[in-house]
Amino acid sequence: MTENKKAILLSLTLLVVFFIVGELITSSGERNKKDMTEYEKLMGMGETQAHVPGPMEVFRHAISELSDPFYDNGPNDKGIGIQLLYSVVRVMAGYLLSVIIALPIGFLIGMSPVFYKALQPYIQILKPISPLAWMPLALFVIKDSIMSSIFVIFICSIWPMLINTAFGVISVKKDFLNVGKTLEMSNFKTAFTIILPAALPTIFTGLRISMGISWLVIVAAEMLVGGTGIGYYVWNEWNNLDLASVVFSIIMIGLIGMFLDSLISRSSKYFNYQE
Repeated sequence: MTENKKAILLSLTLLVVFFIVGELITSSGERNKKDMTEYEKLMGMGETQAHVPGPMEVFRHAISELSDPFYDNGPNDKGIGIQLLYSVVRVMAGYLLSVIIALPIGFLIGMSPVFYKALQPYIQILKPISPLAWMPLALFVIKDSIMSSIFVIFICSIWPMLINTAFGVISVKKDFLNVGKTLEMSNFKTAFTIILPAALPTIFTGLRISMGISWLVIVAAEMLVGGTGIGYYVWNEWNNLDLASVVFSIIMIGLIGMFLDSLISRSSKYFNYQE
């Protein structure tokens, strides 16, 4: 049996064990399911209590939600597909904006020691600030919840790209640069034919880190601003005490995050650099 087949078999085994253990721990059947008097039914007494749903309950809920993921019955009743689509669009808007700004600046920082030293204090001050700390200021200045969410994605995803791009450029071997000097290449040609290809692996590492952070932050941002998006969906279902929907949305957040990360990972293979 090959290593890949062993890994798949082990993964499926762990999934089955998780389902069994989860069912045993949560006992996901309906709570308080008993015969009620007419008075109790009339007063809404004895209804199902909120509880942590088991894997099978979440699975049944997932089938129900995914059977019609793009329905729209009003502001507070939209399908999981629509909510995820809103979030993905916002993430990609903020992420692409940070790519446009971070990569050129990171490249310049890496090529210029003076520029690197001049901007380093500002980077170290701004980098550790929580992205959500920018939200009140963004809402006040921009006065639009959607654009504020995009700004938060931008401000949180720019730093890993910037730092990794600069580090990748700085880490290019001196021998490669000496070859460019020997061939009397211009700075522009050296940058794009020698430095950029050598720095690409590190740049793509920054892109993957930024994507993960962006997808993580959008959930919290949408919980704050509300309206639409997967973060709002989670918060709204929590207010309804529908924990099956909450758990289902958590799983969908993880799956979409994995998908976005795999897109960048697969894209990096088309720019593979070998010495």
